[in-house]
Amino acid sequence: MAGNDDTRRRPSQRASLEARCAELEARNAALEAEKRHYQWLAESTTDLISRHARDGTFLYASRAARDLLGYEPEELIGVSAYDLFHPSDLADLLNKSPRVYYHDGFYQQTYRFRAKDGHYVWFETTSRTRRDPATGELLDILCVSRDVGRRIRAEANRERLARVVESTTDYVLFVDGQERLFYSNEAARRLLSLSREGGDACLEQAYTPASLGVLREIVLPAVARYGSWSGELEMRGPRGPVPVLSVVLAHRGPGAEPDHLSLLNRDIGLRKAAEAQARHHQEQIAHANRLATTGELASNIAHELNQPLGAIANYASGALMQLRAAPGRPAGDLELPLTRISDQIQRLAERLRHIRTFVRKGQTRPRPVALAEVVDAACRLCEWQYHQAGVALEHELPETLPRVQADPVALEQVLVNLLLNALEASRNHPGADRVEIRARHSGRREVTFTVDDRGPGIAPDDVERIFTPFHSTRPDGLGMGLAISHSLMEAMGGRLALAPDDGSGGATFAGTLLTEPAPLTPA
Repeated sequence: MAGNDDTRRRPSQRASLEARCAELEARNAALEAEKRHYQWLAESTTDLISRHARDGTFLYASRAARDLLGYEPEELIGVSAYDLFHPSDLADLLNKSPRVYYHDGFYQQTYRFRAKDGHYVWFETTSRTRRDPATGELLDILCVSRDVGRRIRAEANRERLARVVESTTDYVLFVDGQERLFYSNEAARRLLSLSREGGDACLEQAYTPASLGVLREIVLPAVARYGSWSGELEMRGPRGPVPVLSVVLAHRGPGAEPDHLSLLNRDIGLRKAAEAQARHHQEQIAHANRLATTGELASNIAHELNQPLGAIANYASGALMQLRAAPGRPAGDLELPLTRISDQIQRLAERLRHIRTFVRKGQTRPRPVALAEVVDAACRLCEWQYHQAGVALEHELPETLPRVQADPVALEQVLVNLLLNALEASRNHPGADRVEIRARHSGRREVTFTVDDRGPGIAPDDVERIFTPFHSTRPDGLGMGLAISHSLMEAMGGRLALAPDDGSGGATFAGTLLTEPAPLTPA
């Protein structure tokens, strides 16, 4: 019976053994497949997978060694990784406690590693130690190394830019969508008396009310649409408003908040002061030039005053003669001479106001003016000199010309300077019997006037220097008239130039001014 039981158990044991063997084979096959899979992953990744002994010797290196370092994987086997470290970075590693990179089992380091051609590659390596579970002995170190050179360089650039931003004398502000300042550089903190942390600072603390309105109504919508804006604003300062040239940029790119802005502000207070001083100086020179011009026009001024004064004297003398001849005649008989006297007094007052306005010192303030009226006024000031010299002064401007943006006194000074220069060029020159003023609509928003004489013209050597201060083609000239006229035209937003010689003789000066803006029409 026992023999029979033993016989019956053998097939069952054999089947169980075969099943276990099959299970082990399947498990080994799975492990082998998994091993091949991990091997494939290690060989396919762009990161360098490596295994090292305790002393850093390479026991294995993946194929990425070719692309990252220029080494074939087999060339690295037996080489100590520490020999390829940059000396400074190796010293940093070895100065750390061994517990960090041996005993703790996991650590990460960024360092430079020498490639085969000698240049260094920035690596970020994550390492994990592997130990014998029974003895705790260090078996090897597994490493995954990634090329982070681009990131390191980008971080270095950002750090350099951050240092530049922090140390620049420009006022740099970063704001969010709620107009809160979340960064200000040292210059801005000093100007606005802010702490380094910023606290609850906002855009309202940085700019004057007028500039804050411009920012909200114009700048922020423009930046939202176009990404940037630049122009002049005013910031708050401890001693009053600070004029700045501002550049406003939207933060764009990966990780940037869409409503964050950078505001770069450059103090232009000194420039503004210099410009104001230059304008003041120019106004003084222009005033002196008008006074000098008035001296040249003295005979014309006398003529302007003598004519109405003579008429007043004649009418007053006639009225007195009538009264003496018939003392009892009605007062109404004197209405005509008294009316004529009143008219002449009004004319005299107008002439005096015109001369006083021309001589008066003031700022250049362009506004829409009728060019024909200014030309008539300039010609009236110069007509007596032209009459004495026997030179005709002709001016006939189109009635359809639009008004121009100009300061009437400054424009009259420019025209008087040009007319007197043209008259001087025409004196005693054969055929120089007239000077002409013309004007035309020369562009969509431009009007050009010309003063043309028949004199000897401008010598080629003088063409380039004609507007240079103190350069004169006349022996007794100061050389300031054309220079001042050129500056006045630019101050009014226009320009003055010597027209090219067309071969007809004489000189032609052309002044161009902007026309007044067209009125807005309702949609």
